[in-house]
Amino acid sequence: MSLSCHLLFCLAAVSAFAMSPPHMWTKLILTHHWPNTFCTMEFCHHPNISYWTLHGLWPDKGITCNASWHFNSSEIEDLLPDMEKYWPDLLKPASSSFWKYEWYKHGTCAAKATSLNSQHKYFSKALELYHKVDLDSILRRFDIIPSEKYYKFSQIEDVVENFYGVKPKIQCVHPSKNTDAQLLGQMEICFSPDFSLLDCEKEMISTGGSAFSVCDPDVPVYYPPL
Repeated sequence: MSLSCHLLFCLAAVSAFAMSPPHMWTKLILTHHWPNTFCTMEFCHHPNISYWTLHGLWPDKGITCNASWHFNSSEIEDLLPDMEKYWPDLLKPASSSFWKYEWYKHGTCAAKATSLNSQHKYFSKALELYHKVDLDSILRRFDIIPSEKYYKFSQIEDVVENFYGVKPKIQCVHPSKNTDAQLLGQMEICFSPDFSLLDCEKEMISTGGSAFSVCDPDVPVYYPPL
């Protein structure tokens, strides 16, 4: 695979985006989380997973834009094997409640775009972008792997930024009184409405109601192995 993001992401020419109203979102946030870090904070019922999984695809404007648009798993039946593997519910693996929540909170807002205006379009596009980004493989290619050793934050950020050509938003669980490192937990890669790569904003707040917040560039990073 080339180190140039231009060859990896030739999506804009494929996905046309109609003129959008003023209230339309302007950015999509493809959010990954590292299961082992997530499961240090929650009681997970899912088997150990050794790769980054999808957390969601979030537009930057709007929350629960259409509560009457009910989630229907039968509309994405062909996607379910891929979703169960790469977009699993780590807390309730036999349930579709995680996907239902993501649809109500984020998908109904993303659906203001004609390219994402059905449940199948929304979930399939999230999976498509997840596979094209291939975050887990890129980190491994540049020797950023789960390890008992600590990384400098700049090591991780530079690999992601240099490969994709845009600024990611990397989030951690910050150290407690008994630890001297932050845990690598979540990573956001951002896209324009035509699915071309964009810089992510790095506001110092938690995103999506999670316990993760932007990593401190001066604190060592622990990328916990299984």
